[in-house]
Amino acid sequence: MKNKFSKIALSSTSQDERVISIARQIFEILSNVEVETLYDDNLSVLEELTGLKSLSTKAIVEKADLLIAIGGDGTMLNCSKKYGSKGIPVVGINLGKLGFLTDIAPEEITTKLIEVIKGNFVEDKRFFLEASLQNQNQNENLIALNEIVIHSGAIAQLIEFNLFINDHFVYRQKADGLIINSPTGSTAYSLSGGGPIVHPGVDAITLLLMFPQSLSTSSLLVRADSSIRIELTNPQLSAQVSFDSHDSLTVKGIQEINIFKSTSTLNLIHPSDHDFFGGCRNKLGWSSGQIGPLE
Repeated sequence: MKNKFSKIALSSTSQDERVISIARQIFEILSNVEVETLYDDNLSVLEELTGLKSLSTKAIVEKADLLIAIGGDGTMLNCSKKYGSKGIPVVGINLGKLGFLTDIAPEEITTKLIEVIKGNFVEDKRFFLEASLQNQNQNENLIALNEIVIHSGAIAQLIEFNLFINDHFVYRQKADGLIINSPTGSTAYSLSGGGPIVHPGVDAITLLLMFPQSLSTSSLLVRADSSIRIELTNPQLSAQVSFDSHDSLTVKGIQEINIFKSTSTLNLIHPSDHDFFGGCRNKLGWSSGQIGPLE
C-alpha cells in the first residue's frame, strides 16, 4: 500500500532521554517504510544518528506533510500552534500523564504509526481562539488551542470587567479572572474550574468565571462564531492575558480585549480506534467502580 505521507517531521519541547529514545525509534520506523524524516532544532541531537541536520520551523512548514509531537499535551499545544496552525497535520506520542491530545502510547508506536502512514487514521478538525488587544503592538496572531485566560496575575486579587457577546451586554463582574475556552480546552484548565466537558465536534466557546464575587454564576456556552468583548474597567489595576497557560501579556488600566474563533485550524490525526468518550473514561476515571462491560 502506498504511503499517505512522504515527509514526516519530529518535534518536542523536551530533550530528556525518553524523548530522544522515542525519536530514534520513530526514525527507524520511518526509514523502514521509506518515509523521509525531518526534525527541528529541539531534536538536533539526532544529527549524529541520522547524518541529517535539524531544520528551522519555516523549513519544516514548507516541507513536511505530517508532524509527530513527542511528549505530553504541553508539547502538543506548542506543536499545534507552531506547525498545526500553518496547515500541517499533527499526531501525538503520549509521554505525559493525561494526554487528551497525544494519544499514541509508547508501546504502540510501531503498529499505530505504520497504520497512520498507510492512511488508516481519523482526522479531527479543531479550531483555535484568537485575541485582539487594544493598544498592543501585535506582530503575530495571539492564538490558543485550549483557552485564553484573563486574570489578575496575583493571588486573591480581583479584576473588574464588563462582558459583551455580539455587542450585547452580558454582565459586569469582579472575579479572579475569566476562562474563554474552545471544546479542546474543555478537558484542560476549564475542567479544573468546574466547567463542562464539550465534545470536540461541538462548534462552541465556553466562558467560565474564576472565583467571582457573586452568589449566582454559571458557565456560558456560546456559538463559536460569536464576538466576545471584555472591557477592563478599573484604571488602577493591571491584568494578565495568557494563551494556553504559556504565552502571556500584561495589560494595564482600562482596556478592551476581543476574542473570536480564529481562521487557523488544526488537523489532529488519531489512530483509527480513537474514541473521545473512551479517552474520558480512562483519563478521568469514569466508571471506575464498574467491573466489566455494561450489559
